[in-house]
Amino acid sequence: MREHPAYRYYVLALLTLTLMFSVADRLVLSILLQDIKRDFALSDSQLGLLAGFAFTLFYVIAGFPMARLADRANRKSIVAAALGFWSLMTALSGAAVGFWSLFLARIGVGMGEGGSGPSSQSLLADYFRPKELPRAMGFLTLGSTIGTAIGLMAGGLFASLYGWRMSFILLGIPGMLLGLLLFATVREPQRGRYSPGGTDSATQRPLGATVRSLLANRAYLGLIVGYAVQIMIGYAIAIWMAPIMLRSFALTTREVGFYLGLAFVLGGIPGPILGGVLGEWLSHRDVRWFAWIPGLAGILCLPPLWLSLSATTFWPFLGLFALAYGIFLTSQAPIMSSIQNSVLPSERGFAVALAMLLNNFLGQALSAAIIGRLSDFWHPTYGDFALNLAVMAVCLAGGIIGFVVFAWTARQMRR
Repeated sequence: MREHPAYRYYVLALLTLTLMFSVADRLVLSILLQDIKRDFALSDSQLGLLAGFAFTLFYVIAGFPMARLADRANRKSIVAAALGFWSLMTALSGAAVGFWSLFLARIGVGMGEGGSGPSSQSLLADYFRPKELPRAMGFLTLGSTIGTAIGLMAGGLFASLYGWRMSFILLGIPGMLLGLLLFATVREPQRGRYSPGGTDSATQRPLGATVRSLLANRAYLGLIVGYAVQIMIGYAIAIWMAPIMLRSFALTTREVGFYLGLAFVLGGIPGPILGGVLGEWLSHRDVRWFAWIPGLAGILCLPPLWLSLSATTFWPFLGLFALAYGIFLTSQAPIMSSIQNSVLPSERGFAVALAMLLNNFLGQALSAAIIGRLSDFWHPTYGDFALNLAVMAVCLAGGIIGFVVFAWTARQMRR
């Protein structure tokens, strides 16, 4: 049955909400880190493991089989089931009694979220034509921004009213309901219907052939390596800005959640939209802009970020951070749409899973662990400002290395 033209935007809205809950359930931990540190008597290194490695470990383990399934099975069912599971595990995080029980609960969140991304992005590639995909991906990325804001604002509010445990529980419940709605109302589209090779290009291939094809695709490899390196900036500020604010300014957890969420909204809404529009417009002139935009974004966000981290008064800190975050997010839609358009429909789920593998090991687990270790190492010399320095060091490395990788990637793309 042919769907109404507006139906694809309904699907896009539901997938955006799914990503919103994914990011909210992932990052609510950041606004609660100081409270958890106090209650469980943890170090910054342990906080880094909770915020990074605990989630990433099984996100990656679950991601590959679920991505392979996404290339052959019903994708909307995969997304709905994954959403319901990670929402349940988010709620169970509120029942943790110590470091290891919370660590295991966050592993469960990672397992669920690992099954969602490949199927969601693959679905969009079959609902929107290639030239429309950058703008659709830009809209999808808004889910990340809104989810970050909700995780921080709602998490901070709930923590101040009911304690950090209830923050997990109250954020987990709505995701279960959304999973039911998505399962009941989203239809599976014809796979590969907008691919140049037609639906034949969506025919499932052996795993070995898929892996060889992706490893031989130099543009794709450049995109996912650049993405993984540059996303270190995003995860560094998403995870650690709340602890920085609590240590640097006389603010409560509730106030930090509100103001930081506001900054994520002010920078995070125009950033993805601008990135999607620029990617769609400039790629008509030269497809290499899909690599140039993220490379430039990773460099241009660094000066306002450093000025923010160095600020001694609150409002300059917040405004400069919002500016840096908005510039950084212009990179996301060009990268995500390029990954989908650079591979065959039968490879899309696995291609996204491989990108998420690198993203989560480099961008989240490794960067969070490095920042925690650097902060502990520099603390005797710099005090609480050691965390600011650790965040900036990792962001500087991510921006510079990412720029080099994306410049190389542009050379692999056809004009």
